[in-house]
Amino acid sequence: MTDNEADHEADPGAGDPAPWDAQSLLIMKRDGDRLPDDAIDWFIDGYTTGRIPDYQASAMLMAVFLNGLDGPELARWTNAMIDSGERFVLGDVGRPIVDKHSTGGVGDKVSLVLCPLVAACGAVIPQVAGRGLGHTGGTLDKLEAIPGWNPSVEPDRFREIVTEVGAVIAAANDDLAPADRKLYALRDVTGTVASIPLIASSIMSKKIASGTEALVLDVKVGSGAFMREVDDARVLAETMVDIGNRAGVRTTALLTAMDQPLGRAVGNTLEVDESIEVLAGGGPEDLVEVVVALADEMLTMVGIDADPAKVLASGAAAPVWAAMIEAQGGDLSAPRQRATHREEIVAERDGWLSGLDALAVGVASMRLGAGRARKEDDIDFGAGIECLIKVGEPVSVGQPMLRLHSDKPATFAVARHILADAVTYAEQQPDPQPLIIDRIG
Repeated sequence: MTDNEADHEADPGAGDPAPWDAQSLLIMKRDGDRLPDDAIDWFIDGYTTGRIPDYQASAMLMAVFLNGLDGPELARWTNAMIDSGERFVLGDVGRPIVDKHSTGGVGDKVSLVLCPLVAACGAVIPQVAGRGLGHTGGTLDKLEAIPGWNPSVEPDRFREIVTEVGAVIAAANDDLAPADRKLYALRDVTGTVASIPLIASSIMSKKIASGTEALVLDVKVGSGAFMREVDDARVLAETMVDIGNRAGVRTTALLTAMDQPLGRAVGNTLEVDESIEVLAGGGPEDLVEVVVALADEMLTMVGIDADPAKVLASGAAAPVWAAMIEAQGGDLSAPRQRATHREEIVAERDGWLSGLDALAVGVASMRLGAGRARKEDDIDFGAGIECLIKVGEPVSVGQPMLRLHSDKPATFAVARHILADAVTYAEQQPDPQPLIIDRIG
């Protein structure tokens, strides 16, 4: 019996022969051929349930990394990941359902403001969010800086909050696209994370499975983003928009700038504070601009005629925010964790700030304790960085530019080293760069 013939034998304990064998599919994708639809279903199910071992799944991921997946192939791959678990059905909530996903950035607290804003404008936004790793922060980590707030919400309670409040942000449960958890862990250790088809299917499988009717993607571009070049970000956005529309979820994307941190706060408690400021009608102009652009896109997609800029400026979204947090046990009146030590970095010359590298600020914030280098690391909710001066603003020698927060003073030297080349100056005010770079879909 040949190796190929052995692979065609029945799975251990199964009554019927397997319809495919992993080796043949690996060879097919290795050679750049298209995988048949039912073969994709079989492979994803086989890996999720343990019939296909890690070494064969690793080989498939590398073959996909090198040769890609075409549009229909990727749509089927994503659908198979969704079908590895349960699709969440929100039911009739009496209002249009729309969601948003960001590819991650530094100071990206958009969801904290956007969800209650969109709900205040008349839509429902049921958001499943994640945690941060590396230089980008996670929405759940930011919200956990609020004492008592619980990210774990049972499905029935999730529906209740959405119906009563209009918005919810929660962690994914174990039944939502379990194939993605297994495949992502494998990608992480096999050098296959940076694959547009695999990134797109990972993001979209969870979003489609969560039951939204429409989806707006915030694809970050720049030094602090996963995609540093506009062309690469555009390809990722187009790929995800295509997956969503093929699955029957109306999907568009905005490409937004991430060369400097969004807003002035980087770090969990600091970002919650800034979000509350924006919900009260104030806050940094760049953060407000991105939030309003995404809200306008979301409301337009579901046919709601509202002006999110006016709603935000009026403070009308703040009560929705409070109800959303309290529904998950959060106590906004309780003191939030603050860092016990602060240190400032001052300007070395007069002029204008022409650059503030988002990646360096994100990494420095992580090293101060605000983020994780590894998934098992603990977070210091009070740690982070305040950007006292933003690009395009004047600066004079000795003026404080960055304020570092940490419970561990020894980390300040490390952060200073990381930030040594993060700031650039100009003699004249630099031309403003657009925050909203493009729209896809």
